[in-house]
Amino acid sequence: MEPLDRHIVTLMARDARMSFTDLGKAVGLSTSAVHQRVKRLEKAGIISGYRATIDHAAVGLPLTALISVVPFDASAPDDIPDRLADIPQIASCWSVAGDENYVLLIRVGRPQDLEELLATIRAKGQCSTHTTVVLSTPWEGRAALLPEVDSEA
Repeated sequence: MEPLDRHIVTLMARDARMSFTDLGKAVGLSTSAVHQRVKRLEKAGIISGYRATIDHAAVGLPLTALISVVPFDASAPDDIPDRLADIPQIASCWSVAGDENYVLLIRVGRPQDLEELLATIRAKGQCSTHTTVVLSTPWEGRAALLPEVDSEA
């Protein structure tokens, strides 16, 4: 990726609502040139979407938990994500290395909702679970720093 595109992506990761005019000023390009570059980055899949950051407590989902899952039968097809895909409380599903196969990020309203969700996950996923409840979130969703590119290469 070109250093200029990397700079644009970094700025957009911090503020996806930044206007093309402001992006252009920040990187030294015209509004139309930045617009073309962003469209090219979207087409290449480097920018894959835009999301709103939600205050989950304000919308009635104050309880966040990480649920590690392991299939009951290790020789069964690895289709846990497919079996759990329609559960709306699951915000993210990550395949992980280690003792567990997947880690799920979930958001619910009450401890009772978490208990019911765990039963649903175990039944649909045919898996055991290990749950970690999040007590507070000092920060999340922060854009990772992109590695610098050697401009002489």
